[in-house]
Amino acid sequence: MRFLATFATVALALAPFPVLASSCAEQIGTIERRLDSAGAVQVSGLKPGHTLTVGSTRAVTTVRLDAPTDPDAVSTAGQIEGARILLIRAADEDRRGDKRACEHTMTEAKGMIGALP
Repeated sequence: MRFLATFATVALALAPFPVLASSCAEQIGTIERRLDSAGAVQVSGLKPGHTLTVGSTRAVTTVRLDAPTDPDAVSTAGQIEGARILLIRAADEDRRGDKRACEHTMTEAKGMIGALP
């Protein structure tokens, strides 16, 4: 009984605090790393202030030389810049707690990035 009362008190004390890492924040981090990858730099060039992300344990170890099955999915420098702007908007929506808008913006950013080399 005493444990239950202590647990309830702790739960109520922590209830007003927001979750520190939302699923949208995790998606934003993933796409940021993708936009700083070697494939994105190959498409748009390395911009001032950005660093190249290397050493991912999930990275593809070989380069695909064949064309993508969907030619419309090939990334361009403009699409990558547009996706960076969408990431800023998604981060702002996530900070405001608008989960639905953040997820919608992330879906738009992922579609805009397309197939990176």
